[in-house]
Amino acid sequence: MTDTVDDVEMPYDEDSTSQQEKIEVLEDRLEILESQNEEMRDRLLDANAENNKYQQKLERLTHENKKLKQSPLFVATVQELTDDGVVIKQHGNNQEALTEVTEEMREDLTPDDRVAVNNSLSVVKRLEKETDVRARVMQVDHSPDVTYEDIGGLDDQLTEVRETVEMPLERPEAFDDVGIQPPSGVLLHGPPGTGKTMLAKAVANQTDASFIKMAGSELVHKFIGEGAKLVRDLFEVARENEPAVIFIDEIDAIASKRTDSKTSGDAEVQRTMMQLLSEMDGFEDRGEVRIIAATNRFDMLDEAILRPGRFDRLIEVPKPDAEGREIIFRIHTRKMNVAADVDFDELAETISDASGADIKAICTEAGMFAIRDDRTEVTMADFEDAHEKLEQTDEADVGDSVAFA
Repeated sequence: MTDTVDDVEMPYDEDSTSQQEKIEVLEDRLEILESQNEEMRDRLLDANAENNKYQQKLERLTHENKKLKQSPLFVATVQELTDDGVVIKQHGNNQEALTEVTEEMREDLTPDDRVAVNNSLSVVKRLEKETDVRARVMQVDHSPDVTYEDIGGLDDQLTEVRETVEMPLERPEAFDDVGIQPPSGVLLHGPPGTGKTMLAKAVANQTDASFIKMAGSELVHKFIGEGAKLVRDLFEVARENEPAVIFIDEIDAIASKRTDSKTSGDAEVQRTMMQLLSEMDGFEDRGEVRIIAATNRFDMLDEAILRPGRFDRLIEVPKPDAEGREIIFRIHTRKMNVAADVDFDELAETISDASGADIKAICTEAGMFAIRDDRTEVTMADFEDAHEKLEQTDEADVGDSVAFA
């Protein structure tokens, strides 16, 4: 029951307090009550906010609990659409079943679509197209920082690669006017360190096409059919993002010559290679997808992958000649503080049989000699010492290999 005015205890003596004093006391009391009221209002707002937070958490947990209690859905493939319903094949046990679907869902379904079904094999929803996530992560989102100017001594090889990859994408009308199909693939082969991978990186930098890179060893898997599936998904990703360029490094890992070996590992590698052959030159149109592959074991490759139609151009990338070595020296020393006594022509003549990777290593080691002596300038002697050191390292490696053998 609410107190009346007569029931409220006054904060003063009714008989001995003057009227003015009563007013002042009541005003003070009113301020205190207003302050308390404001504080209670703030606490109420905080309590409401806290209540809303717990209410949202309760709803989320209730929803998660409901999902956990639901029966799992199974993945199946649509085999056929009939007047009586939809024929599906459940993954895993390969059992076929005839099930009903709504007219609205039926319009969205086509054979080979992946669908989710419940325990009674009723189609719940259509699933997105299946593509291995490993194939998608191989797509290069940011172009490498290698340009054609960073490659020396490979002018002829660079021209052929650009004609195979860039020209069909930038000037397709040139091939239509002549009446020929553009080359579909290029295989770069040669000793290690000669610039095969750098050529592919430069193409990725210069072209606007989607660039997908991978190593041949990434296609070798333990379980049957897994490597072939990854190859199939890799080309599917390329077709979805065409024009596209696929770069397969160390292709000899999956495209070596076929043998009579009966081991499961060799058989799986051969299955993966046959899937690659099918994707490169099968019944399905490859579209605007170009292929670049690289290997330093050309002699190991199977003849089937070398025939025209799969790799239309087989480009040898040899070790550079003296002129090429000089150009490579200048490329790798562009940002170095080189002394005036450095003669790149003499270095190129002295360092015979060196690859581009060897020359880059010599330049780096020469810079390390300058740093060791607390100098900011790299001299001719530094390059000579670097060459001598790397030669000694190579000789030691060869000696260890012979001793081990």
